[in-house]
Amino acid sequence: MTDTTDATATDESTSKRAVVLLSGGMDSATAAYEARDRGYEIYALHTSYGQRTEDRELECARRLADELDAADFLRIETGHLAEIGASSLTDDEMAVEDADMDSDEIPSSYVPFRNANLLSMAVSYAEANDCEAVFIGAHSEDFAGYPDCRPEFFEAFEQVVDVGTKPDTEISIEAPFVEDSKTDIAERGVTLEVPYEHTWSCYRENEPACGTCDSCAFRLQAFQNVGVRDPIAYAERPSYLEEAGE
Repeated sequence: MTDTTDATATDESTSKRAVVLLSGGMDSATAAYEARDRGYEIYALHTSYGQRTEDRELECARRLADELDAADFLRIETGHLAEIGASSLTDDEMAVEDADMDSDEIPSSYVPFRNANLLSMAVSYAEANDCEAVFIGAHSEDFAGYPDCRPEFFEAFEQVVDVGTKPDTEISIEAPFVEDSKTDIAERGVTLEVPYEHTWSCYRENEPACGTCDSCAFRLQAFQNVGVRDPIAYAERPSYLEEAGE
C-alpha cells in the first residue's frame, strides 16, 4: 500500500514558490503566467502607492490571482511614494503626458526608485514564505525611460538580496522580459493564454482607458503588432503601428 501522506508531503516540500509583483497590468500579468509556466506556485504581491488608477489595478490584480489559483495574495499600501511625489502617477497637480514613443527622456510618470521599494517588499515576502524567486514584468522599452528597469539594476539588486538575507536563503530576481519588447510580451502572453481582459495599463483613467498616455500607446501598439485586438475598453484607440508614422 502506498503512503500517500508521505508522497504529498514530499511534493509540497519540493514545489517551487515565487513572489510575483502583480500590479494588474499587462506586463506583470504575463510575468505571472510565465512563472506558473515554469512550475512556480504563485505568491502575488500588489502594492498601492497612490497611483491614479489604483482601484482598477487592484481589482485586476485580485482577479488575476484568482485565475492563477495563487497560494496567497498580499496587498501592501506604500503611501510614502505618493508623499515623496515627483511623479505624474501620484501627484494630481502634474499632468499625465500624452505618449511620445520616440523620446529618450525619462517621462514624468517615473516614480523615483519605485522598483527598489517594491522589490525590497517582495524579497521580504519571499523570504518569509520560503520562495525561491521574485518575478517582475520589466522589459526593454521600460528601461529606455526608467532607470530602475535596466538589466544591470536587477543584477545589482540580486547581489543586495544575497548579502542582506539569511545565509541559507536563495532568492533570484527574475525579469523574464527584460531584453524583450512590449510586442514580445504580447506575443508570449497570447501563447500563455493570459486573460488580458482582466488587466489594466492606463495611467489616467479607471474606465475606459484613455488610449493616448504612454502606457496605453505601448500596449495598443503591441497588440496591433501581433494582430490581436486588445480586449479592454478605450476612449480612443489610435493606430500605433510603426508603418503608420512612415
